[in-house]
Amino acid sequence: MRYILFSIVALFLTTACAEKKEETFVEKPKQLWLDAKANFERFTSQDTIRYYLDLAKQTGFNEVVVDVRQLQGDVLYRSEILKPLTTFGDGFVYERDWDYLQFFIDEARKRDMKITVSAGILPIGFALTQSGPAYDDPERWDDKICIAYTTEGLKSMKEVEPHHVFLNPVLSSVRSFVLDYITEIVTNYDFDSFALDYCRYYGPRYDFSDSSRVAFERFIGEKVERFPEDIFTYNVDGSRVPGKHYQQWWEFRSTNITSLITDIRATIKSIKPDVQLSLWAASWIHSIYQNGQNWTSPDHYDPYSAFHWASPTYKYTGYAPQLDVFLLGSYLDDVFGLDNPESIEYAIARAYNLIGDDCLIYGTVYGENNITNMEDAVYVCLTQSAGLMVFDIVQVIRYNLWDDIKRGIDRAEVELKKSK
Repeated sequence: MRYILFSIVALFLTTACAEKKEETFVEKPKQLWLDAKANFERFTSQDTIRYYLDLAKQTGFNEVVVDVRQLQGDVLYRSEILKPLTTFGDGFVYERDWDYLQFFIDEARKRDMKITVSAGILPIGFALTQSGPAYDDPERWDDKICIAYTTEGLKSMKEVEPHHVFLNPVLSSVRSFVLDYITEIVTNYDFDSFALDYCRYYGPRYDFSDSSRVAFERFIGEKVERFPEDIFTYNVDGSRVPGKHYQQWWEFRSTNITSLITDIRATIKSIKPDVQLSLWAASWIHSIYQNGQNWTSPDHYDPYSAFHWASPTYKYTGYAPQLDVFLLGSYLDDVFGLDNPESIEYAIARAYNLIGDDCLIYGTVYGENNITNMEDAVYVCLTQSAGLMVFDIVQVIRYNLWDDIKRGIDRAEVELKKSK
């Protein structure tokens, strides 16, 4: 009799513990990114949007990232500031009589999915097709576009860049413009997170305008005798030869981007404190300094002793403390290997070392890089970081990766539930 009673009690306790574990398990964020350009024609149909949201939900995603301002610069939300995106200049034109962003928000809520709104922060035109604000209204934008330092001298970005045109983040007018359209989005729509994309310089040879020279001189507290030669010059093969202000220049650029992110955060939180701020940037921290990006924590990363481009105070430009979520761009072919710098696993571990607990870190996957190992890539991101983002739905569709992603999610969540 005692044995039977003991068995019943043991069974009850085991069941209760299992139910408690199930109750306390909290799903990690699993985001699917919806790029505006790649999906522009596809998402002209509301039925198609519903279909793919259903499919995303069935696959295991609980969040979608809706891109509403692509590199071309026009927008996919109702705006008093910017033109609606109707074409990328490639021949296809679609003029909506419905609110793209609001429709996504409404449909996602019906499926109990969260919404992140993404915007390309500094792009202003698509050079390839000469479309977007930079080309529609050159009188307004030409003096705000970055200046390129080329081997032939200084030229407007519009003259030399075959793909995209970016605004100069050092200008107060540009900052005001960015904060105005972000304010418009956050005020008029209810969503969960705002993701900054292309919140950076386009590349190392931009911006060398007079405005940036003046700002740089103010930053270092002295006149630059030869600009831009005192920053760097070019070898005959196009490689850079550091000048006397080389290290200070990269710190200056990172300071500008971190300052902009800080202002964006303050703006968003002043309107809706619960909206999270996230940002995507590439995981290869040793090279993206050229774009003014330092996603690390000032308390966890100091590149001064390791890299010739870093100044003694560069570390203070780290913007991790300004973020709620860092979308770590672990767009790598290999998945496993803590001793392999080209693996997703390594990228995630390094990010935690360089950020600590300043913000959450989500591992992100680029579909085309992981066609044959998507299940493992999803699994590693979910088990070794705070969340997952898959870029982009167009690649998931093209390579039919839905089942692979679902297996990765299911496999990770079985393990995560056991660990609770």
